[in-house]
Amino acid sequence: MLTINNTQNLSEQILNKQNLSEQNFNSQNLEKIDRFTRSRWLFGDDFIKLQRAKMLVCGCGGVGGAAISALYRCGVGHISVLDCDSFDITNQNRQIGSEFVGELKAEVFSRLFAGIIAFNLRIDENSINKIDFSAYDIVIDAIDDVKAKILLAKKCDELGIGFFSSLGAARRIDASKISVKSIWQTSNDPFARKIRYELRRANFKGDFMVVCSNETPKCTRLGSFMGVTASFGLMLASLCVEKICK
Repeated sequence: MLTINNTQNLSEQILNKQNLSEQNFNSQNLEKIDRFTRSRWLFGDDFIKLQRAKMLVCGCGGVGGAAISALYRCGVGHISVLDCDSFDITNQNRQIGSEFVGELKAEVFSRLFAGIIAFNLRIDENSINKIDFSAYDIVIDAIDDVKAKILLAKKCDELGIGFFSSLGAARRIDASKISVKSIWQTSNDPFARKIRYELRRANFKGDFMVVCSNETPKCTRLGSFMGVTASFGLMLASLCVEKICK
């Protein structure tokens, strides 16, 4: 288990891990039967791109957890995860790893998925500058804190890093209403309106793609359904894989 409470030597750790995974890939026969067999059949020569890819997933909840699982299982070689929360009993209707009530989410994921680097960290004005975002090809935002989402969007835009964000997945039951749009073009999502407002206040001039739903929210409390939250996460993973393999 790789758990990091500070970000020193992160780039070196990722580089060492990358060299190891590429050596393993280069020694493999494409017909070898292992956990990546079907990924190699599907991606062909692009599988090495997945092995080399470096991703940071911010948020290990219902959305982020599904994205992490999909990226890890398809063969992405270098995944870091970031979360400051612990699992509680109400997470068990939708979140991977939620049987470990009281444990830090990032640490649980680093234990469930060997090789993942975990940050027990909250994104704020101080921590955003302690993370070496240049070490990553793509950052996934699966956080429900508006200020953190704005900080991540701005940082990735400044550095030219691939960035995909999740909007409101709670209060919805119809996964067929999920789509991918520009942050400036969503509908039926009060959370998205709040984010756009804060982006304008921060003088953000860029654009990024978001996973969103145009379904009208079904309740006022944060009711949730794994069929939707996990679908958001799987869509984020799909966007990342597509971008890597281009």
